[in-house]
Amino acid sequence: MAVILQSLPQEAALTKIEYEGPRIALYTRNPVYLMQNSQLISNMVNSIKKRIVIRTDESIRKPKPESIDIISKYIPKEAGLAAIHFDAVVGEAVVFAKKPWMLAQVGEDFDNVDLADKTGWRVRIRKAPHSMAAIDNFYRILDESVVERTKFYREVGDKIFRDKLSEEAEASLTSLGGFAEVGRSCMLLSTRESKVLLDCGINETAKDPLSSFPRFDVAGANMSEIDAVVITHAHLDHTGFLPNLFKYGYGGPVYCTEPTILLMEMLQQDYVKSGRALYSDRDIEKCMVHAIPLTQGIVTDIAPDIKLVLSNSGHIIGSASIHLHIGNGDHNLVYTGDMKFGKTVTLENAYWNFPRVETMIIEGTYGGKEDIVSPREEAEAALAASISSTLASKGRVLIPVPEVGISQELLVVLNRLMANGRIPAAKILVDGMIAEATAVCEAYPEFLSREIRQVITESEQNPFGQISIADDVLPEGPLIILAHSSMLFAGPSVSYLKQIAGDNSSKLILVSYQAVDTPGRQIQEGSRQVVLNSENVSIQCQVERIDGFTSHSDYNQLMAYVSRLRPKLRKVLVNHGERPKAQNLASSINKIFKIQTQHPLVQEAIKLL
Repeated sequence: MAVILQSLPQEAALTKIEYEGPRIALYTRNPVYLMQNSQLISNMVNSIKKRIVIRTDESIRKPKPESIDIISKYIPKEAGLAAIHFDAVVGEAVVFAKKPWMLAQVGEDFDNVDLADKTGWRVRIRKAPHSMAAIDNFYRILDESVVERTKFYREVGDKIFRDKLSEEAEASLTSLGGFAEVGRSCMLLSTRESKVLLDCGINETAKDPLSSFPRFDVAGANMSEIDAVVITHAHLDHTGFLPNLFKYGYGGPVYCTEPTILLMEMLQQDYVKSGRALYSDRDIEKCMVHAIPLTQGIVTDIAPDIKLVLSNSGHIIGSASIHLHIGNGDHNLVYTGDMKFGKTVTLENAYWNFPRVETMIIEGTYGGKEDIVSPREEAEAALAASISSTLASKGRVLIPVPEVGISQELLVVLNRLMANGRIPAAKILVDGMIAEATAVCEAYPEFLSREIRQVITESEQNPFGQISIADDVLPEGPLIILAHSSMLFAGPSVSYLKQIAGDNSSKLILVSYQAVDTPGRQIQEGSRQVVLNSENVSIQCQVERIDGFTSHSDYNQLMAYVSRLRPKLRKVLVNHGERPKAQNLASSINKIFKIQTQHPLVQEAIKLL
């Protein structure tokens, strides 16, 4: 605080310095001065090695209706103003426009000095997606929790920036789920100072409750003892148990990217509607209120002895690998989460250039030596040929996919194939969840590939095509349907499969990972009699499996990822894979790279330091 006060002249009009979670917030009555002299802040950050953010003092912020009027007059009509949302906790007004390129680079601070001066709010610009439902709901929750979040941010800051209790470094990891299996990813990192949970998912396909949820009974920590939760991405096998933490007493922060906050809320709400969740909408909203969005690539203190950096993992929009710096340079841990080491149409390649890593936890979904995915060109050619033959016979094509990830990738690919004449023109229908998830992608293009980002932020073209939502009853073909769930154990994909199952001119195309004991896995392995929602169904439609669109790394990509890291790893732990695949990947890494490897089971503890 002394350094900050000495660094700022009187013109900065500083009113207070507060903790804002992992950041230090400087409140000012003259934001224009600090916006025009940003080097002052950069120098302070370099000096104290903490994240500093500038906030406008509440006393200069105009009321929201007046600010909306000022901003609306400033934004040219051609930009297509769709909505203005406010976050009073951080003093930001977020403008959603259909043509954001007319205003500023999407996702960046608009930092219009004139607007900040006239309204007292800092303005950000975002692309207005085809549907604002998820975003409107997000800001509704933020608006209803201003007092709670303000208090919460201060409390989090007090805990993070307290003095250390001990200078001795010690760290261990307890596997609570997601080891030697796919589903319920969850692990607890414990040091002398803190306890941090990495992911908190469920296994939707498990039949035994002991295999469905993380094993907190062996964690050795009460909810009140957990200092932070860090989430890699939104899929339920990584976030589906999170609301239960708040239901049973957790009150700390959840760190992830901003798209992950919106997407996990969407997926958790859908899970509640299915009737299988052990929590309510209120518990989900608590997650949202306690979520602190982080920018990828920025070092953030999350405990007195732990710093966090999130990096793109290439799996779905907003997905991140977690890099934890423990102690005073004592140990560096990277947890890849679900990771794609290979550029796709919609996402950039997973980040790998970490300055230092001693221990890496890497996924092994496709860790078997036989798990070599077809090159993308071959996969697209196979998809085009398969769809074309079905559409030509007036059939319907059903592709079961996750709500987020492959679904958006396929939307871009299918629209391109049609535009290039490689498949006949036909209607593409998606379920409502996929449509809403795609809207989040449109609003956060900075998390997408450079090519797709450029299309969204610099043109009126929508790379995902015209979004048409499927009704409960499918029309006759020819048409293409993308629907969740990808493994056919629940969701609209099950209903749609029942509708085409008896039609041998229609086709089911499997492109996603199919977990053991799911209908999707049974069909993939040749079964044509399956149980769908307690009903025996005969599969008489055509079935085809097409590799190459997975959002996970295959065996070669996983091995290439490990080989790329410098300096050499000391230890590798393999998780998120069926036991034989995790064992194989661990063995291969050990033999080829001479690195100590383990493939732990759930409930195991591993000493890191």
